[in-house]
Amino acid sequence: MIKRLRLFWIAIALIFAISISLGLMEKLTAQQASISHPLTSLTEAEISTAVSVIKREKTLSEMAAFPLIALQEPDKQEVLKFTPGKAFGRKVFLVIYERSQNKTFEGIVDLTSKTLSSWKEIPSVQPAIVNPEYELATKVVKADPQWQKAMQRRGITDFEQVKISWWAPGILSQQEEATGNRLCRGLSYYKGKAWNYYGSPIEGVVATVNLNTGKIASFVDKGNIPFSKENWNYDVKSLGKLLSPLKALKILQPNGQSFQIKDNEISWQGWKFRYSMHPRNALMLYQVTYKDGENIRPVLYRASLSEMVVPYGDPEPTWSFRNAFDVGEYNLGLLANTMELGKEIPENGLLLNAVFANEQGEPYKIPGVIGIYERDNGMLWKHYEYNTQRNDVRRNRELVMSMTAAIDNYDYSINWIFHQDGTLEVQNELTGIVLAQGTAAQKQSEDDSHGRLIAKNIFGVNHQHFFNYRLDFDVDGQANSVMEMNVKALPMGEKNPLGNAIALSETPLTKETVAVRDLDLKSSREWMIVSADKKNPLGAAPGYMLMPGGNSMFLPVEGSKIRQRAEFANHHVWVTKYKPSELYAGGDYPNQTQPGQGLPKYIADDEALMGEDIVLWYTMGVTHIPRSEDWPVMPVHRVGFQLVPRGFFSRNPAINLPE
Repeated sequence: MIKRLRLFWIAIALIFAISISLGLMEKLTAQQASISHPLTSLTEAEISTAVSVIKREKTLSEMAAFPLIALQEPDKQEVLKFTPGKAFGRKVFLVIYERSQNKTFEGIVDLTSKTLSSWKEIPSVQPAIVNPEYELATKVVKADPQWQKAMQRRGITDFEQVKISWWAPGILSQQEEATGNRLCRGLSYYKGKAWNYYGSPIEGVVATVNLNTGKIASFVDKGNIPFSKENWNYDVKSLGKLLSPLKALKILQPNGQSFQIKDNEISWQGWKFRYSMHPRNALMLYQVTYKDGENIRPVLYRASLSEMVVPYGDPEPTWSFRNAFDVGEYNLGLLANTMELGKEIPENGLLLNAVFANEQGEPYKIPGVIGIYERDNGMLWKHYEYNTQRNDVRRNRELVMSMTAAIDNYDYSINWIFHQDGTLEVQNELTGIVLAQGTAAQKQSEDDSHGRLIAKNIFGVNHQHFFNYRLDFDVDGQANSVMEMNVKALPMGEKNPLGNAIALSETPLTKETVAVRDLDLKSSREWMIVSADKKNPLGAAPGYMLMPGGNSMFLPVEGSKIRQRAEFANHHVWVTKYKPSELYAGGDYPNQTQPGQGLPKYIADDEALMGEDIVLWYTMGVTHIPRSEDWPVMPVHRVGFQLVPRGFFSRNPAINLPE
């Protein structure tokens, strides 16, 4: 009897185990079915699987962190040849940092076989800073007697009223470089009763923490400098009397949106593209095509913000280290924030979620982190015919895909804007709070050449923001070339008797070292990426033109350390032959990096560019001289560029829009 009962319960257990197994298989099959394309973003289940494989195959310490977990992008040729329903592999790229050992590893997990297909140590690099390190550094500094005395000398005895903002170390001293330790630098702010502590910097105090040892590496206190005691909160209650409200303005689409979304693919007005929220690059595009009649014509394979650098222009040692690489040092995508309809995104928009992984390797979802919407932007084209009084005009509709990120005091947005005339526009928006410097001054002094007084006891330091975009063009296919276009006025003479002749010259950029170029306002310089093996109906190569918008020159002087670390910002245009591993203009690991990383290395082999699969890297910059109107929160400043069809279409592609 006992034996029969035992067999009965074993049978029940087997049935239960089989049912669970079948349920898991069904769940896995459903998840796999939802991944319809090789460039579909990683799911939470895929992230968990990848991390579990790493932990199974490698012995990680309790201090191990995952600064980056992202889709390992499949081979470009495989993606281009992919057809719906065809089987494809999925891989995950992971960066693992062992803080106790000060070692960085890269791993690639094959999700199909659930194996670790690649594992290697990357020597002498520091990945992006992760959240637990901010918490560790804060505890270390607030327990330090030097810091406590510095606060007490300023009349601050409640250390909970001090907020410490953590930066990557930026420019290192020779001693710091020699140690190779992982560092961060802390700036102190007095909170008091106000929540906007950025208006009260405790100037002259900088604490540097060795994150490997959990100890203070160095401490600087330049002496008591007054800080603002005013309340700089900007909520409605704090602002007092408000402006008269405007009458309601409603943006409605009663018949629904005109764009279609399937998986991570979007279609609208001839455009089709895939999007992804990358933990480092933030909002990026893949496989941008345009339907021209019955032909699907490729324009871009991949487009992303590659790197940023923000150098501050005060030579004082407590400021000169501040040169933030906001993409690579902090993982810009992970700093993206949830948006709201009717605020960052108009009320006719749609909010989309994104899946990321935290530093423990745990997946999580951020709701509403991507916005997509249509907007009106005036006239698209018009002609009024006087003879017949005929008036033909079309309104300009645009599709905007947007995200925002807060990087401590500053806020940025990235906007990809699709136009009905075949133009793709990139627009960055800069807002947030100016990085304030405490000062005793209450009036502007002529000696303050490094910035401007923007409020009493608050000084705004001159600085720049430089963005580099990586644009992998495939204009009508992968065989492309790049031409530089310069316009000049011809001298007066027999062939130009009235001096009105304007001539365009097109110069091919044949090699990578030749294709390092700068803007030239005098010659209206622009660049065109053309097909190397196709012709349009007029016998010319179809192309897309990079039309720059506002820009600046990188102002740090030759020989400066930041110019060596951020060489990508020294020039506006770089062109390289496509290599899948060359993704970041400032190098894979810009945190505490050595000079010459990224683009200078990529062009060192000086490869040929004619008729090749090429990548154009565009750098644009903003020089910010702060003003009182920037305080306490600066109005949005926009900077961007356009990719404009040139000979790509046989006529205006928006000419046949219905009224």
